[in-house]
Amino acid sequence: MFDIDNWQEIFATIKKNKLRTFLTSLGVGWGIFMLVIMLGAGNGLKNGVMQDFKGTATNSFFMWTQKTTKAYKGMKPGRNFNFNNGDVKALSQIKELSIVSPQNQLGGYQGGNNVIRGLKTGNFEVGGVYPNIKDIQEIKIVEGRFLNENDIREKRKVCVIGSRVKEVLFKADENPIGDYIQINGVYFKVIGLTKPSGNGNDAREQSQKIQVPFSTFQNAFNYGDVVGWFAIASRKDIPASVAEEKVMALIKERHKISPDDKLAIGHWNMEVQYNKMNGLFTGINGLIWFVGIGTLIAGVIGISNIMLIVVKERTKEIGVKRALGAIPSLVVGQIILESVFLTLVAGYFGLVSGVLLLEGINSMLGDSIEMFKNPTVDLNVALFSLSVLVVSGAFAGLIPAYRAVSVHPVEALRAE
Repeated sequence: MFDIDNWQEIFATIKKNKLRTFLTSLGVGWGIFMLVIMLGAGNGLKNGVMQDFKGTATNSFFMWTQKTTKAYKGMKPGRNFNFNNGDVKALSQIKELSIVSPQNQLGGYQGGNNVIRGLKTGNFEVGGVYPNIKDIQEIKIVEGRFLNENDIREKRKVCVIGSRVKEVLFKADENPIGDYIQINGVYFKVIGLTKPSGNGNDAREQSQKIQVPFSTFQNAFNYGDVVGWFAIASRKDIPASVAEEKVMALIKERHKISPDDKLAIGHWNMEVQYNKMNGLFTGINGLIWFVGIGTLIAGVIGISNIMLIVVKERTKEIGVKRALGAIPSLVVGQIILESVFLTLVAGYFGLVSGVLLLEGINSMLGDSIEMFKNPTVDLNVALFSLSVLVVSGAFAGLIPAYRAVSVHPVEALRAE
């Protein structure tokens, strides 16, 4: 490897056949270029999709009521029902659960409400929550504090507002903490300010939320003991799907719903959806590697074929070397070195080109496309790809190298 004569021969061969060397190397460079681009695009798509799971515990699930679809115990299908405070106590007894967080929203799902402060008015989501919701969904407090158990127990008229609420109802230099806002004629003291934990639609919704103690919500807005929906988390050692089945069975029993009624209770299992997405992207990644490695192998085979041609062209030269006492390992080493050199240089330029293109795409797109974020390739993946190239280059030179030493020196000297 450190013999200058070997390198002089390699560069002389490359210089003599520039076009052939370029076209051969192009196959390897294109292969790793496409592998990098496909991996980066796959990561960008994964980052965009998986951001919807960011900030929410993956062992959680959510439940809400719908109309029954089956007759049961003398009751007709199409019956409406509501969760209640009794369900909260009952669910708290299920040992597979770590968090039971009842929720209410003024005006129903995605319902907006006029909120007033002085002469300013805004339309925002107003929800009644328990303090433990922050253990299921990430809530970033930038000023003040979040709700606590004392707020629930004493039914305090306090609230935590999102960043967009502050922008609309308060001046830029005003501190909202300690001030009051009016919701449906009821005054609430602002005790905390939150900011979104991510980007996209969920972040926009978080920024426009006003959260008040659950008990205060029921009392102030005449909800009685109605619970709109539940955010629930299983214990870390229990699959959320297992806990969900027990919760569904208990709720159906308490509200006289047929065990076979699959539509009476709406539900969303974060763990199931997260695993589905992970499985999908694992499959996509596997397909990308399969196609990419296949493309690389095609390029490496091209180099192997060219090295066979090089060996044939240099048969007489190899014969002279052998006649002068060059041992077979030296001849084999030179051929393999040339093959590895061509493969590594071509692969390096393909890798760098791919990374630069991804960086350019990333800087141009920014956050403009929510479903495609940060299309980059991990450094370890890049180094692994280069390692694969080095090994592939060595294997590409093996057949030509052994063919070179298989020819008898006398026969090689006679070659035209």
